[in-house]
Amino acid sequence: MDEAVSDARARIPTRQEAEAAVRTLIRWAGDDPDREGLLETPARVARAWGELFAGYGQDAAAELDRTFRDVAGFDDMVLVRDIPFFSHCEHHIAPFFGQAHIAYYPSEGVVGLSKLARLVEVYARRLQTQEALTAQILTALEAALKPRGVAVMLEAEHMCMTMRGVQKPGAATVTTLFSGRFREDATAQARFVTLARGVR
Repeated sequence: MDEAVSDARARIPTRQEAEAAVRTLIRWAGDDPDREGLLETPARVARAWGELFAGYGQDAAAELDRTFRDVAGFDDMVLVRDIPFFSHCEHHIAPFFGQAHIAYYPSEGVVGLSKLARLVEVYARRLQTQEALTAQILTALEAALKPRGVAVMLEAEHMCMTMRGVQKPGAATVTTLFSGRFREDATAQARFVTLARGVR
């Protein structure tokens, strides 16, 4: 767990304080937290936040701590595409959701394919920007696998653009980040993008 997250968790409020905060927001929105339909809402919201932001209590490095070196000489690109994810933007705490595509060129071994999906999940279940989420995934893979290159692409729709503000449903945000061979070799980069966005 990174230092900033660890420091924040050391000062975490109690469940009762969290529920009281929800009651305050319900009143601020103009409703009565004591009416029948809202009586249990503060507790439900607190439980939901525990699930939605579970990534703060998880260690991304631990998800990548086991690698496999016996790959029968395989040294080409490993790509897992269309990994569904949802997160919440740190500016409005509004959801954004989409798909992640991750590739790497192995160097010291490969990681179980499900671990890439788990890695996305750890970082997505925190308050985020899509740009930071993209960078965090790449950085974690670089540190754990020491690969010859990593490529990450996220495609997402942001509810802060759909439900408020400019209100443009269907607009997609695409972020990419490359390291190593993907950054240095335009052919490798193009191959990744083609495979990631290929025929579904």
